[in-house]
Amino acid sequence: MDYWSICLLLVSLFGTILRTGGVELTFELPDNEKQCFFEEIEKNTTAVLEFQVVTGGQYDVDVTLEAPNKEIIYQQYKVQFDSHQFTTAMTGAYKACFSNEFSTFSHKLVYMEFRVGDQVPLFGEHATALTQMESSATEVHKNLNSILDYQTHYRLRESQGRKRAEDLNDHVLKWSIFETVVILIICVSQVFVLKTFFAEKKR
Repeated sequence: MDYWSICLLLVSLFGTILRTGGVELTFELPDNEKQCFFEEIEKNTTAVLEFQVVTGGQYDVDVTLEAPNKEIIYQQYKVQFDSHQFTTAMTGAYKACFSNEFSTFSHKLVYMEFRVGDQVPLFGEHATALTQMESSATEVHKNLNSILDYQTHYRLRESQGRKRAEDLNDHVLKWSIFETVVILIICVSQVFVLKTFFAEKKR
């Protein structure tokens, strides 16, 4: 696992600590492999599946979301990112699968967030009349969660852009070395060819 994978993993863990319900993580998806994650959800609960391919190949994966009765709720092929919100029709383990089986050599890094249920109120479910300070605290709490979402997405985009820039720089460096070697070979070859023109032939 490289430096950027560790950073994204820490971001995911930080987001998981501050949230209640669901899971948020960054995982590696090797080529020709499929990984599934299960989440136990109660009936009539709102859930959101959000994902993004951070690095690897064409930045695409196959995604499938299944209900406990094996019904396909959501399915996409070769997508870079998406978000799907749904309401559960039954209680049980919902399965989200990410497949990289169509790729033969591209190792990928995928970010996934599975939010379950509404956010827990700051002052509990039975809070009735809130004071002005409590209302302000609730608003600040809501804004902080929104900021956390924005920060997570910006970090993902920044990591994706940086990875692309590093890959491009690596390709440019390799091509430059190749061109330098070719130029040196041509120069040496021309020197030898010119020497043969001026060399005195033996009788």
